[in-house]
Amino acid sequence: MTPQTTGQSPRQLLNGQRQHAPDDGTPDSPGAPASRDATDPGGTDLGGTDPGGRDPGGTDPAGGPARRTDAELLVAASVLLADAALAARQAGADLTGALTGGRFGLQALRRPGWGLGTALSCVRALTSPAGLGFGASGGIVGELARVAGNLTYRRPASVAMAVDAFALRIEAATVTHPNLDSPHARRLTGALVAGDRLEAVRALHALAERLGVTRALTTVSPVIMELLALTGLLDENPVNDGFSWVTLAGGIPTTDPFLGLPSSLLKYLNPGPGRAERAEPDPILAKVLGTSRNDVVSYVNDIGALGNHGLVLLRRVACTDGAERHVLLLPGTSFGLLSNSTPQDLVGAFDGLLRTDTTYTRAARKLLRRAGVPAGSELMLVGHSLGGLTAMNLAGDADVASEYRITHVVTLGSPIDGKRPADHTTRVVSLVNKHDVIPTLDGRGPASPHDLPDTWLELAWLDETYDYPLSHAPQAYSDSLRGELSHYREQVNALLGAYDGEITGNQPYMLRDR
Repeated sequence: MTPQTTGQSPRQLLNGQRQHAPDDGTPDSPGAPASRDATDPGGTDLGGTDPGGRDPGGTDPAGGPARRTDAELLVAASVLLADAALAARQAGADLTGALTGGRFGLQALRRPGWGLGTALSCVRALTSPAGLGFGASGGIVGELARVAGNLTYRRPASVAMAVDAFALRIEAATVTHPNLDSPHARRLTGALVAGDRLEAVRALHALAERLGVTRALTTVSPVIMELLALTGLLDENPVNDGFSWVTLAGGIPTTDPFLGLPSSLLKYLNPGPGRAERAEPDPILAKVLGTSRNDVVSYVNDIGALGNHGLVLLRRVACTDGAERHVLLLPGTSFGLLSNSTPQDLVGAFDGLLRTDTTYTRAARKLLRRAGVPAGSELMLVGHSLGGLTAMNLAGDADVASEYRITHVVTLGSPIDGKRPADHTTRVVSLVNKHDVIPTLDGRGPASPHDLPDTWLELAWLDETYDYPLSHAPQAYSDSLRGELSHYREQVNALLGAYDGEITGNQPYMLRDR
């Protein structure tokens, strides 16, 4: 199967968010929809038509107004339900606060009859299935009531609407990811929507037994955030609900979906100050670097040759316009251990996703200072996976952005949608293989309200590397950009033209936690 690009053009949802109509290819076979998700609210501006043959701009081939696809209607409905769920949750918190506040107590003492009637009406609204359905929250009394509701399986109206919104997102994703429509996948998603964890475990086991672990993970990856949110929302644990509500609102959760532990704990698991040491390239790396040039495929190949065991590369370029510029290449995560002596470990990956000041960024800052990169120098950051997150974290650091002129950030397979550079002139290029699980970890789903800046360029595609982790490997991205997607390669290279010139220095550095 050859790579398939996303042929989409922006539309507007009912709430004003950007939407893209699905195109004509499937993740598994030619001729079916190929899209990062049902809405794909990225910055990509590509051509194409939707499955009904209508022009994405809003007219059908006959010249009349285009009808919305089923996926679009599902997405629009999920957005409305999500808004309603969030409003109902806030109403419950406001009503609880008013009922338990001191001001109401004073008024009730002055007018006991009014106070009793008002209290009964509020309690009825908070607990009745026809009202907020046990929607108390906020404050000591409200949180105790919410915990009691969780433990006794009393589902508030806000939770019921949130579950329906997530279910619609999953259904919308099924249009462009047909593997989600298989009986085994349907069994899993249906069990999680119903809150039946035992059945969900059985369904997940059956899915993994039939497809294998990697393909099972790839199958559910388009809706992994929705499934995790449903898990947190429908269990008895009241502490982990924050993950679900942030996901529903389209944000990046700062807690884990199972225990509700805050991301701030990661700083204790990843506390290293970071250290950068000059290193010598091995023969294989030296050979690859000997053919390097200002080309996105060359950068990807260089990152692949660096590996993911702590090495990064600082390149000095004497550009054709007479300026001297620098390029920092940042590889991704080593999956061998949860934590190792370098910043490129799993703990560092989660830390980089949720925070900006990490061991990886601290080590990279020390590298730039140790290498003597002059203040005010123009700098391009290129990263894969965790390296892409670190590139965006560096670009988002006001101190780094004020010391160096970060002109470009190029990421491959990185969940960066929730991050922004400190300098609004920094050009961000995000390359995404839609079979790759990792870019979905930023919380961007079929109905996510993420709306990327117009200055960002996101290029996404489907290729034959269906299974994770193969779909995440730098080589998979390189192969696609060298082959059928060579026009993407040319498009990105045109943006990087300022870095054309002679490479005058290729210095690897070994980054350590301490």
